[in-house]
Amino acid sequence: MKTPLCVGLLLLLTVPTLLAQTPTGKPRPTPSAATPPARPVPTDAQVETRASALTGNMQKALALNPEQVEKVRQINLISVRGVETARLTYRQNVRKMAAVIDDISQSRMSALKNALTPAQFDKYQRKREEKMGVPNAQGNQGTPVPGLGE
Repeated sequence: MKTPLCVGLLLLLTVPTLLAQTPTGKPRPTPSAATPPARPVPTDAQVETRASALTGNMQKALALNPEQVEKVRQINLISVRGVETARLTYRQNVRKMAAVIDDISQSRMSALKNALTPAQFDKYQRKREEKMGVPNAQGNQGTPVPGLGE
């Protein structure tokens, strides 16, 4: 009778001790969904280079004074940083990227209109339309569109 009692007592004492041990398996990795993915950010050197080039070209073409140069440089820095961030963020969604870039372009034009004189802004607008290929009223004198002509 003493043997089964000793075995039972030994079993009762060892089971809690064995269950209290830590597992020796591999530690489980934390789920990656818990940490938000880092937003892609363009390099400062790249943004600075493009903004400086834009500002330099505008300074030459529009004869900007030093105060205007600084305002235009800040506008260009903000715009280039926004466009580069949009390109990195929305490279898989072209429509969203185009919409964001269009918004940035409109806000840039508004800021430039405030920073430049009316004559400078008109000159900038004409140069921009030439570069972008936007047809003006004089350019529409060619062959009429089929079905709409006289």
